[in-house]
Amino acid sequence: MDLGLTGGVVLVAGGSGYIGSEVAQQFVAEGARVIIAARDEQRMDAVAARLGGSVATRVMDTASDDSVSAAIDGIVAEYGRLDVAVLSAAPPAQTLDPAQANDPDAILHAIDVKAMGYLRVANAVLPVMTAAGHGRLVLIDGQTALFTGNMIGSIRNRVVLTISKTLADATAGTGVTVNCVHPATVTDNPSQSLTRGVAAEVTPAQVAAAVVFLSSVPAGAISGESIAVGHRTLGFMDS
Repeated sequence: MDLGLTGGVVLVAGGSGYIGSEVAQQFVAEGARVIIAARDEQRMDAVAARLGGSVATRVMDTASDDSVSAAIDGIVAEYGRLDVAVLSAAPPAQTLDPAQANDPDAILHAIDVKAMGYLRVANAVLPVMTAAGHGRLVLIDGQTALFTGNMIGSIRNRVVLTISKTLADATAGTGVTVNCVHPATVTDNPSQSLTRGVAAEVTPAQVAAAVVFLSSVPAGAISGESIAVGHRTLGFMDS
């Protein structure tokens, strides 16, 4: 299947991370012009060198409106367009301190770092896409948005899910799609066994494959969706 991504301009915010770098690699394989953005320039340069192809880098701190605006303005000035933005710039769930799971300040910080960081980037890229009449925005979230257990992880991811659906509704009919991908536990060597009440494990490549498809031309009729990657928690029906 031709995904229609050849020559497209793709931003992967958090593209130097575990999932983000795999997403960037798969876009490169599709012939896209990829820009990875993150705070750590040295780490980005190392990932870009490994990926090769047409990968470029932009320093961007999603906690800063000015940093986000400067990065997006620079991309548009250089490339003249922005076709896809993937939001993956957030600390992984396993880095959240379980001892602070119910701490209001820790929860607010987690929301700001992930959900508000995503929103800052979305607010910067969506006007570019809607003006062009075409674009794809994919937010990488997590299945903890869909169940209880760790309040800090559940709440920050639920806010991301709310942002995604609200933005999808706001851009309906513009040629821009917005979708949210929910990986289960991401690991290089996922177990094939399933346990009731637990989401299946999944590889970064499997997450990236879903993201790339949702960013494609054939996926143009898919928007406002919340898509699990890795078998959704076994035994649960609610979305």
